[in-house]
Amino acid sequence: MKLLACNANRPLAEAIADYLDMRLTRSEVKSFADEEIFVRIDENVRGEDVFVIQSTSFPANDNLMQLLIMMDALKRASARRITAVIPYFGYARQDRKTDGRTPISAKLVANLISTAGADRVLTVDLHAGQIQGFFDIPTDNLFGSPVMIDDIKERYGKDKIVVVSPDVGGVVRARSLAKRLDDADLAIVDKRRPEAGKSEVMNIIGDVSGKRCIMLDDMCDSGGTLANAAAALKEHGAKSVAAYVSHGVLSGKAVERIEKSVLDELVMTDTIAPSDAAKKSKSIRILPIAPLLGEAIRRIANEESVSKLFDR
Repeated sequence: MKLLACNANRPLAEAIADYLDMRLTRSEVKSFADEEIFVRIDENVRGEDVFVIQSTSFPANDNLMQLLIMMDALKRASARRITAVIPYFGYARQDRKTDGRTPISAKLVANLISTAGADRVLTVDLHAGQIQGFFDIPTDNLFGSPVMIDDIKERYGKDKIVVVSPDVGGVVRARSLAKRLDDADLAIVDKRRPEAGKSEVMNIIGDVSGKRCIMLDDMCDSGGTLANAAAALKEHGAKSVAAYVSHGVLSGKAVERIEKSVLDELVMTDTIAPSDAAKKSKSIRILPIAPLLGEAIRRIANEESVSKLFDR
């Protein structure tokens, strides 16, 4: 087995290698003066089971091209099997036609990854589960919930907890977490989007008064949805509000927006390399995802069950 990393999140790749008691295969990923990407693998990979670790986060297009070119290099170097380990799958929010004459970019990216040479995909908390069907190759969609559950139990103990979905689309995800937290109560934030990137809370479905609210979402981009939902929950009597997300996109002034909100804290995994502002923020805490990804990689390499990771 070989582990390779592109440049999107080297610390995560190194942490995965440490978990597996391996080292990263030597490679070079750089850009020419005109921003063309060049890749060179500095070790023999012929006949090897290779895992390429790369989140397609900002800058999404550069990081996606790095992944595609790395896999093409591996295919031409006669690697036996190539697994694209994509902790954060960019373009996942474009999973359907939302209007006339618009693309389904998630499907296009899935096609590109397959064409570039991937034999398998390993990712974490896809924005929509059906994206797995966009790939014509085996796809493992890991859930960040085991990491979050351990943290929530450690932080909140036997306090009265209610798991909150920040929108109707996340109810299944929130219910699954609530079930694993000894059947905690469930609440839903009814929101509307007057335009892309903006949200308005219309109502809170469920009783949150006097309880510690745990909001669960797959990602935090601008931070507006979580900030607005937290304010509404506090207005309805919530004792505290924390948000747990798998992917801290945190674009623009998201960190500043989170710090100014009534959120007690935002807890996110490191599927995306956190910015310096996020690392320094007292309102943001980061959970390591490397043990979960490392164990999944080990199981895939040994042809063991990956779903067993979530049987609890």
